[in-house]
Amino acid sequence: MMAIPLLPQTGIRTMHDIPPPLFPDAAPDGAAPAPGRRLRLLPQDWTAPLPDGGTLLQAAGAAGIELPSSCRNGTCRACICRMAAGRVRYRIDWPGVSVEERREGWILPCVALPDEDAAGDIVLEAPGAVRTPR
Repeated sequence: MMAIPLLPQTGIRTMHDIPPPLFPDAAPDGAAPAPGRRLRLLPQDWTAPLPDGGTLLQAAGAAGIELPSSCRNGTCRACICRMAAGRVRYRIDWPGVSVEERREGWILPCVALPDEDAAGDIVLEAPGAVRTPR
């Protein structure tokens, strides 16, 4: 497996350093879910376990939930959702959301990772989410 360099002093990968996933909706390297943490989608009230190291888009996909998406690198904004609860960090330097949008709770699940220092579920308002056949 190829080593992925990290940004100095942050531990955050940049989009230029991350190879495209072979199966983009799967949790990376079979990552185990973080104990007791879930992704919750509203208004459907669907839940998905949050794997360590995976994006929110990957967590939803691994649970058979499809969120609107296209680029998977934080530029197209097709996946934009409002976060009603929880905290995330980003795997790229500056995702395609403005400072004002961030203050209002808008995030990009394709590049948003659960903040390891925060407890509890991440709750997203994702009216465009659909269940995928398994």
